Amino acid sequence: MTITVNGKEAELPENDTRSVESLLEELEVTQRLYVTVELNGDIVDRAAFERTPVTAGDSIEFLYFMGGGC
Repeated sequence: MTITVNGKEAELPENDTRSVESLLEELEVTQRLYVTVELNGDIVDRAAFERTPVTAGDSIEFLYFMGGGC
């Protein structure tokens, strides 16, 4: 199946049970506690990661918000 991850097409094995949480594991996303996930333009609530499905054609962005400065 093909999805778009951070603006780039990614080819993944078919998996009817893939969720946002399992995708984070599959793609070895680091600092999962700090990542915000946008799925098809909508922010996914962290509590819903395990039950939010990822399907062919989806567009996913992993966002990290940083603070700092002077």
